[in-house]
Amino acid sequence: MRATPEQDELRAAVRKLLERTEGGAAWGPLTGQIGVAGLAVPEEYGGAGGGARDVYVVMEELGRALSPVPFLGSSVLAAGALLTSGDRGACGRLLPALADGRSVGTLAWAEQGSWEPEAIRAEAVRKARGGWRISGVKDHVLDGGGESGTQLLLVAARSEGGVTLFEVPVGGAGVQREALVTMDQTRCQARWLFADAEARPVGADGDGERVLRHVRDLSCAALAAEQTGAAGRCLELTVQHVLQRVQFGRPIGSFQAVKHRLADAYVLVESARSAALGAARAADEDPAALPRLAAVAASVCAEAYAVVAGEMIQLHGGIGITWEHDAHRYFKRAHGAGQLFGSAAVHRARLAADIGLPLQGTDAVGEVGDVDTADAAV
Repeated sequence: MRATPEQDELRAAVRKLLERTEGGAAWGPLTGQIGVAGLAVPEEYGGAGGGARDVYVVMEELGRALSPVPFLGSSVLAAGALLTSGDRGACGRLLPALADGRSVGTLAWAEQGSWEPEAIRAEAVRKARGGWRISGVKDHVLDGGGESGTQLLLVAARSEGGVTLFEVPVGGAGVQREALVTMDQTRCQARWLFADAEARPVGADGDGERVLRHVRDLSCAALAAEQTGAAGRCLELTVQHVLQRVQFGRPIGSFQAVKHRLADAYVLVESARSAALGAARAADEDPAALPRLAAVAASVCAEAYAVVAGEMIQLHGGIGITWEHDAHRYFKRAHGAGQLFGSAAVHRARLAADIGLPLQGTDAVGEVGDVDTADAAV
């Protein structure tokens, strides 16, 4: 699946910008100069009218640079949820600011470490005098943090009609944000607590489960691209190191055992790239195949990245475990990203269910075993 000339130019522009602008400071130029925030937003809402393949390009480059910008939470989760809801009024009101980067949005969704709609316990109640109120707790919410803090908060809660999507004022009464201390310090997360907080429905009452399932697939495809880019960068840095480090009078990259490990890592990276591109293509061209291919990408890319990041540390030797080297950052991002939207085991369970095969060891809400969500705050 070859990239278009426009996608090649997009990749080059994003990479060049990330090389000269570090950290969260890159968000302003990425949105203002390149327009990444509106890539997948239709032109009628102020976006570029692109698709998942364009998102793939940006996410791969962001993963390569371990960039902390809020593209995944705002441009994939929040914008994707609005578009999937089919609520033209909400889209017309909220998407233009997301598309040009004036607003950073997020989707508060997971509860108790699970991204399955069945796990949602946050409650939405319609008041007698009109309006809605939400009470509950949302974990692992991706947001901008720092100067790019969240301005648009979408919350999935359970009403009498079923799971429904709501817009909740960030600074409203009964709304509290708690920053999470995460293993991966390059991805900002928060816990949001709601106590009879004012809310405004987005989309139809009870349609939230459909919205969340589709948004999860889009997010898995985007995250797979990030994991592929990061794994590829791990391999690049490791190859550079083994060609420069000399032991016994020769570069360690010339030893057969090291070559074997690097060859295996290369196969993993290319396999991950194929899986991630397959999911992106499905999102653009074959929506019926997206749930299966997104689950494949989520499983394959998470495990490939974890293995390659581990090899990076091993083959760098002592420097690979120092704070000064980037190896530990890639390793932490690999294991943190591997839990977002469900672990690899959860997505394999989705695949098994899709083809009618039972998979033991997965509980009713789609998580494997008992996970301390504070310690695994991905």
